[in-house]
Amino acid sequence: MTTKPDRLVDPESRSGDRFDSALRPRYLADLIGQDRVKENISILIAAAKQRAESLDHVLFYSPPGLGKTTFAHILANEMGVNIKITSGPAIERPGDLAAILTNLSAGDVLFIDEVHRLGRVIEEVLYPAMEDFALDIVIGKGPSARSIRLSLPRFTVIGATTRLALVTAPLRARFGAVYRLDFYDLPAMRSIVSRAASILEVGTEDGGVAEIARRGRGTPRVALRLLRRVRDFAEVRAEGIISGQVSIQALELLDVDELGLDDMDRRVLRTVIEKYNGGPVGLNTIAASINEESDTIMDVVEPYLLQLGFIERTPQGRVATRHAYDHLGIPYEMDAQARLL
Repeated sequence: MTTKPDRLVDPESRSGDRFDSALRPRYLADLIGQDRVKENISILIAAAKQRAESLDHVLFYSPPGLGKTTFAHILANEMGVNIKITSGPAIERPGDLAAILTNLSAGDVLFIDEVHRLGRVIEEVLYPAMEDFALDIVIGKGPSARSIRLSLPRFTVIGATTRLALVTAPLRARFGAVYRLDFYDLPAMRSIVSRAASILEVGTEDGGVAEIARRGRGTPRVALRLLRRVRDFAEVRAEGIISGQVSIQALELLDVDELGLDDMDRRVLRTVIEKYNGGPVGLNTIAASINEESDTIMDVVEPYLLQLGFIERTPQGRVATRHAYDHLGIPYEMDAQARLL
């Protein structure tokens, strides 16, 4: 099995992204983009404050890097409560969850990242905690075992997932509010990059900000990562100022093109177009052809290519569109697309 590639434009969190926490907005007023979700969240917060209650349980779902963790911190800050952060894979035993829940205070937020990876046994413990704010503990074994119910303070669970379909129906039903985060448009990306550059005290020009934003794949985490790499380039070769030309030179050196595609994206497209005549071709066949895992292609590469309209998913397999041909400078063959009909 191949290891997951270390890609600059990978939206998954990486160790180098630890600096992003300093750039993270703390309140709704500071948040850029996601206007519909922001409006709904503001109403949710205002209503909870008016009733002097804790927030209802909230579930965020989206591709990686679009701000699920940021929203969780904002909700806690807006409510003036503490936030406890964990993840589905980190909670291995019911006792782990019980220890977390019994240490929460009234109104606190429990943020569970990758909530779809919670074990079924853990979910069974979480259900009454979310619904009745109670924790059922079994003491002893065999015939002498007995169950004790502990009362918990009213708290808020905020779940985050990149795979909503893998969240079990009973768990999903216990979230009172479910929001999808979308990719950010170019004006929002420009504002995010500009704000981050200001916080980092990096000299920028409008053209430099625009180039980074354009290649950020509509994902703030990717854009901030690119900003840090372009900043390095500018400090070494351009007196620390990120101009349009400096951004282009730096990002070309990093092998990130004008639409944010990197080498793996282009290899996937070229495989479909050149090896399989534009498709249809199965996901596993593409993965074997470029020696990558099919899950990596489906979860990491495909979402952005689908957003750009470069590929289509069909019952017969993946098909490259005319936009992909044009971007790669390959003559478009209409006959290859006739298989869709």
